[in-house]
Amino acid sequence: MIQTAVGGNIKRLIAARMSPGEDVLLGLEKICKDNNIQNGLILKGIGSLASVKFFDPVYLPEKKAKYGYSEPICKEGPIELLSLSGMICHDDKGEILLHVHYCLADKDGNGFGGHVIEGNKVLLTTDVVIAEIEGIDMGRAYDNDLEVFLFAPRNK
Repeated sequence: MIQTAVGGNIKRLIAARMSPGEDVLLGLEKICKDNNIQNGLILKGIGSLASVKFFDPVYLPEKKAKYGYSEPICKEGPIELLSLSGMICHDDKGEILLHVHYCLADKDGNGFGGHVIEGNKVLLTTDVVIAEIEGIDMGRAYDNDLEVFLFAPRNK
């Protein structure tokens, strides 16, 4: 298996707060676009959510690698957003491709989480800190063998 490791630096930090009703993934995309960030990290996110929508890996025998993602898992809140993190990447056309995961807890303290997709609505607030990276081209490319997009970093 080929692994790629490249080096760079944190250029700047952006701190932002999302408002009630805002979609978390779309909000992250907007923050990145408004601040012209194509290469970065979502260092931390915390807050509360009115509803969540995510997916997790499942066995899929029809896939080449035998795994893929579940149908969306949906839960109504209130939900505590314990931790949100991810990578700010882009495709060959420069379009932002976010890869974001989170850990959550329901009102009874039961934990769950997964891969963030559209459909996560902020309840009171969601606060995030984003780092823009320089010196690394944070690309993502489709892998035909695994049938998913994979991280493909390169030096700039």
